[in-house]
This record gives sequence, C-alpha cells and structure tokens, in this order.
Amino acid sequence: MKRGFYTIMSAQFFSSLADNALFVTAVELLRSSGAPEWQRAALVPMFALFYVVLAPWVGAFSDSMPKGRVMFISNAIKVVGCLMMLFGSHPLLAYAVVGLGAAAYSPAKYGILTELLPASQLVKANGWIEGLTIASIILGVLLGGQLVAPHISGVLLDFDLPGVDLGIDLPAEAAILALVPVYMLAAWFNLRIPLTGVEMRPMPRNPVALLPDFWTCNRRLWRDRLGQISLSTTTLFWGVSGNLRYIVLAWSAAALGYGTTQASALVGVVAIGTAAGAVLASMRMRLEQATRVIPLGIAMGLLVILMNAIHSIWLAVPFLIVLGGLGGFLVVPMNALLQHRGHNLMGAGRSIAVQNFNEQAAILGMGVLYSLFTKLGLSAHGAIAAFGLLVALVMLAILRWHVHNVRRYPKEMVHLRRMARRDRH
Repeated sequence: MKRGFYTIMSAQFFSSLADNALFVTAVELLRSSGAPEWQRAALVPMFALFYVVLAPWVGAFSDSMPKGRVMFISNAIKVVGCLMMLFGSHPLLAYAVVGLGAAAYSPAKYGILTELLPASQLVKANGWIEGLTIASIILGVLLGGQLVAPHISGVLLDFDLPGVDLGIDLPAEAAILALVPVYMLAAWFNLRIPLTGVEMRPMPRNPVALLPDFWTCNRRLWRDRLGQISLSTTTLFWGVSGNLRYIVLAWSAAALGYGTTQASALVGVVAIGTAAGAVLASMRMRLEQATRVIPLGIAMGLLVILMNAIHSIWLAVPFLIVLGGLGGFLVVPMNALLQHRGHNLMGAGRSIAVQNFNEQAAILGMGVLYSLFTKLGLSAHGAIAAFGLLVALVMLAILRWHVHNVRRYPKEMVHLRRMARRDRH
C-alpha cells in the first residue's frame, strides 16, 4: 500500500471514533434531559437526513477539490454540530448538522481509494478501511459509554478553566466537549493526505444542474447488472446496521437490564465480529467472486431474529460476534464491487454519492419507521424480529434477482466478470 493510504486510515479512524462516541453521548444527553424514547431512536434517521437531501451535490463537491481538503471541511462541520449540541440547540438538530459533515466526508473517504490505488488492491483496501472503521466503532462506543460513566464524567465536570463558565452541568455535555479535540486531530491528518494527481471536476455554477446528472448516475448504477446487485445488498445492509446500533442499546436494556455504559459495550461486541469478518474477506475474496457472499445476508437476517431468545450475557457476546462477522464478510466484497462498477461508469465521487444516497435513504426510512413504532409502543424485541425478517426476505429476493441476471444475460455477466478479473491484475 502507498504511504498516503495510512494517512487516510488515520484520519478515518479518529473521525469515526468521535462520530460513534458522540452517538452514545447524544443518547445519554436525551435520556438525562428527560426526552421520550422515540427521540433517542430518532437520532439515527436525523444523522442520515443530509446524506439523502444533499446526495446530488456531495459527490460533485468531493470531485471538485482534493479529497483531503474536503475531509477537513467536513470535520469542521462536525465540530460545529458538537458545539450546537452544547450551547442551546436541540440535540436532534445538532446531530443532523454532524450528519451534514459526515455526508460530505464519505464520498471523499471512499473516492480517494480509487484515485490512489489500482483496482487490484480495492478489496484489500476496503477490508482495511472497513476493519479500521469497525475498530473505531468499537472504541468509539466504548469511549462514549465511559465518558458518561460517573467515574469519568465527574472528573470532566470538575475541570474548570479559570474565569470561564461554559454552562456545562450534565455528564453527557462534558463528554461531548471532550470529543471536540478528537475531531480536531482527525482534521490534522486530513491536511496531510497527499495529492493524487487526478484532475478535479469543477462544480457547475448552477447547483440545480447537478440534479439531472445525479439521477442519471443513480439510474445508470441501478441498471448495471452487477451494480444493481451490489448496490441493493449494501443498501439493505447499512439500512439495518445503522438502526441496529440503537436497537442493540434498547435490546440490552430490555433483555439484560443494562444502562448506557454497559449497553454501549455490546454495540462494540457486534463491531468486533464485523471487523474480523471484514479483514477475513479482504484476505480470502477476489473482486470477481463478490456475488458469492449474498447467501450470508439471508443467514444474517435469520440470526437477528434469534436475538430475542437470548437473555444471558454469556450467550449474547459470542452470538453478536458471529452476527457481526457475517455482516463484515458480506459487505466488504460487495462494497468493493460497487466502487469498481461506479468508478468505471461515472467516477469515484459521484458513484459514492449515489451509494450513500441509497444506503442512507434506507437508514432514514427504517429509522423513521422504528421511531414511529417506538412512539406507538413497539418493544425492542418486536423491532428486532421485524428487521431480521426484512433482511432475510430481501436478501433472498436479491439472490433470485442475481440468478435471473446470470440466466438472462449470460454474455453480459461473463464480460463484466472478465473486466473485473482483468482490472484485478
């Protein structure tokens, strides 16, 4: 791997670490402020909101300047969201601003891989990026859980700057303030990401002009025989995974009686399995073999339903590791295939923006649905059963869709696989 790849990994690690710690602290901030349960569940779709709304523009924005600069600006927006959360804005609104920064960050984070590395290293690079991202999720949720714990939050609240009163009284507020330097460290790494020499594509003067281009790119990727399969798989995976992060918190409270600090550790357990699966996939899978992992998605959905039968921490930990491992092994090759097809069809930034739009629209839709069900009284057990059944059925439909493509368009599918094999070498 080129040296710049490790700088990208460092920037991604610290930015994702702060994002995941902030989610846990935002949940605790709403809980300690007496907000209803549905507002805590609504954090997930609020984070996804700008991914969907700004999808036609963030890809072009990412392609208009060096990716490191885009990532720096995005982290600065996240800091603004943190400060809004501390100084009077509603946590849901402030968290949406953090999501705005993340929406701008993502096309640059993944798009630079296709600029910096050859196609033969994409699966491996995705494995390391996803594995490191999952590691940051593990440490981030643990960090967030520990920052709001009494033994650490007490120390943070007792720390005062002479002559400065920030008006921070709650443990969650002190935890959020402590995360600002982590975002600043990520921004420091952003400024050291090397230039790749790829020609920039200027943003059009009329932003509305990007709408037809975005929808054309979206339609082009959905019509591609391999693009549609990889896009539908990653869309479903992230739609469920994004909401499962909160559902695990709610489930651990209902099934195990855990508080925020203990429950956050179980989210990290899922992430440990996902990291292991992602790294294993990066070592074992090749780009032209990506579609072979689709049946794992069906198994993952069925395992999610089985969560409802677990009421012991000794069963929960290995079960959640296996569940995460299936997801990691599934998403890495499919994500690499999607990047490869998107890069060939429309360019890195635009293809990642299309991917983010579909995936975050799934997170937004499922999150709104889960928040609504929570408001109407649906238990965490009911939500888990519904999500698991949805995953299994949709993944079965995707598998049948792919089999149909192979049978109906055999020459086209062989041609696409040959292209993948040729680019790998």
